[in-house]
Amino acid sequence: MADSTRSQGLLPSLQQVLTHGLITVLAVAIAFALPQAARYILYEWWPLVERDANLLLATELGMASVLVLLFNSARIAWDNRQRVAMAKLAALAYARNERRDWLSQRRERALANRLTAARDACILTLTGHDTLVDERSLLLRAVRTAYEIRVMLINPVGAGLRRRVESLPPEFTLSSYHKEIEASIACLAQLRKAGKKVALKFYDQMPFWKVIVLGDHVWVQHCHAGIEVKHQPEYVFGLQHQNPRAGLYIPFYTYFLEQWNQPCHPEYDFDTNELVYRDETGNERCRAALGEPVHAPGCATNTPAPKKAAAPGGVLPAGAAMLTPR
Repeated sequence: MADSTRSQGLLPSLQQVLTHGLITVLAVAIAFALPQAARYILYEWWPLVERDANLLLATELGMASVLVLLFNSARIAWDNRQRVAMAKLAALAYARNERRDWLSQRRERALANRLTAARDACILTLTGHDTLVDERSLLLRAVRTAYEIRVMLINPVGAGLRRRVESLPPEFTLSSYHKEIEASIACLAQLRKAGKKVALKFYDQMPFWKVIVLGDHVWVQHCHAGIEVKHQPEYVFGLQHQNPRAGLYIPFYTYFLEQWNQPCHPEYDFDTNELVYRDETGNERCRAALGEPVHAPGCATNTPAPKKAAAPGGVLPAGAAMLTPR
């Protein structure tokens, strides 16, 4: 990992050296060309313009067009300067829409490549499939190389998932969501066996934000009802070390921590395939098999729910994936 970090630090340095060298060569070329251009305009071009009315008119139109372009460019640069200042205040490092061209994909890939040394990964999402399982995910390598991984997924038998499925087109079913959740749990289990510190929790409410924190950057997408999250605009906010209070990195990171620390969200036990419910002080109240509905009053009375074994080859109990939206 040290070699990869060193190579990543060397590449930007070489790019900066080449950029500065190119700018220096261009400045020298312009400086040497100015006397020649001035001599041509004064002694060759201007005498021709004085004797030709059409050429004079064309020159005036050309100069007017150049001035219009310069003034418009200056106005656009001033407006962009204000936008850049606002983006800097919000700590916006990157933003993309659903439609991406090759340049935006290259920028996003370059940003993701700088996160391979991230120690912690915090993920609050729906099923986690697009981030943890899909090989096309640009954040997949950064998540897999992180040492401590904390993930929050939607409860496969919760009311929030049912409402989410009901808001989507008919091709999205509870069964498809269950399969994606199973794949994400299997991926996390493999990372846990590889020595990673992995913790998984489930939430029941309707999702509102998808938040992924990797090192000093946070990826944010709005979970709009009726629209897949991957079709929503994505925003990346960075931590400003000189002024950490500025920007939206801290608010979204705090949002994840608040959700993570709420005792109403059960933690998944990878060894027993059970959800562990805790009270305000962190003490265990009860356990229930993943995929089995749990009634809050039963947990409140410290009455453990009956254990249910996982289905062979799957994470959810048998029949859980066959639920249909109400």
